[in-house]
Amino acid sequence: MIKTIELLPGITLRCHADTRFKQGCLTFALVRPMNKEEAAMNALIPAILLRGSKNHPDLRTITLKLDDLYGASVGTQVRRIGDYQTTGLACGFVEDRFALNGDRILESMINFLRELLLEPVTEDDGFSRDYVESEKKNLIATIESELNNKGAYAMSRMLRSMCRADSYGIPRLGEASDVAAIESAALLRHYRRILRESPIHIFYVGSAPAETVAELLMPLLKGIDRDYVNLLGQTPFQDAGGGDMVERMDVAQGKLCLGYVTPITNRSADFAAMQVMNTMFGAGMTSKLFVNVREKLSLCYSIGSGYYGSKGILTVSAGIDFAKEQQTRDEIEKQLEAIRSGEITAAELTAAKEAILSGLRSTHDAPGAIEGYYSTAALSGMGMTPAEYMDAVRAVTAEQVSAAAGTLKLHTTYFLKGVNE
Repeated sequence: MIKTIELLPGITLRCHADTRFKQGCLTFALVRPMNKEEAAMNALIPAILLRGSKNHPDLRTITLKLDDLYGASVGTQVRRIGDYQTTGLACGFVEDRFALNGDRILESMINFLRELLLEPVTEDDGFSRDYVESEKKNLIATIESELNNKGAYAMSRMLRSMCRADSYGIPRLGEASDVAAIESAALLRHYRRILRESPIHIFYVGSAPAETVAELLMPLLKGIDRDYVNLLGQTPFQDAGGGDMVERMDVAQGKLCLGYVTPITNRSADFAAMQVMNTMFGAGMTSKLFVNVREKLSLCYSIGSGYYGSKGILTVSAGIDFAKEQQTRDEIEKQLEAIRSGEITAAELTAAKEAILSGLRSTHDAPGAIEGYYSTAALSGMGMTPAEYMDAVRAVTAEQVSAAAGTLKLHTTYFLKGVNE
């Protein structure tokens, strides 16, 4: 059961009361509109905050402080949720009832979070230059590591082209070139601005009453100068036209990506039907793509589909021999057409539903999983609890799955092939 409290204008606390865990979870997220001008800065800020504060100015003193808090943890959290990018920190800590001598770990953790957020190490008019330059290198390395995973690279390239008029095409961590251009003073000015303007979403999982958590958070929140600017709601896919892309690289295996669009989003009544459709189509080892395209016909080394419900985008990715591109494309379309025309067995429908239900059952297995589901659902506009979602999945019929498949339109394709092919 989620309890929601509006602490101050634009600052929302969501609490999930749970006594099953020895460890609690608290996240602090600034919610931003996803745009190229600030995506890289937003992704960099949490790493800078974790490098040091005035009282704990380096990693060593931060580590010692967390050790004093019974081995608590603080990590960065940067998400892309539809039209939004979130940037902030995630804390894990032992529940007060398991601490010795009445130690108040939750209160101490929130005080330390306040210190990290509001008292960073600064130099002249900016963050510490050494910290900024060091974390820029780390973030650029993370972004560029995508090149080493050709499947992820190919999917990213296709989504960028497909969503060139939509914020969903902007990489979650920004562009490496934008990271390289960041200066410490401009980054601090940007951080102060987004602290002032952004919606703030705080999520707590643990046994403390919501009212207690809210009271403990107020000193942190009152330390922030606020001039809150409301965000626009999530939007459907913004279409600038599709096409076929081919890129050549020194690779031994081709990467084929197909991008489909649908008016069905996670805010639609038939969202559950589309989720079942996607699972039946390509998301798992019982799917039509895996069973037929990979196993029976041996057209690919790997294949799968993914559905981005916040935008109404479905993608297919396959690792193939270069010469099998057209044959693989044709077979993918054939399997989708089979679903559209109602070629769905009872076993396929059951297997697809059970795969989704199994994932939803695990939502409440850990504090982080609980936070991830409810925080993402709240920002994406999906109003279902896991239990409601499961009921919706169970109620999906084969006819509804076929109807959902019928809404899919092929929009963009991308093929990464060898230099000499």
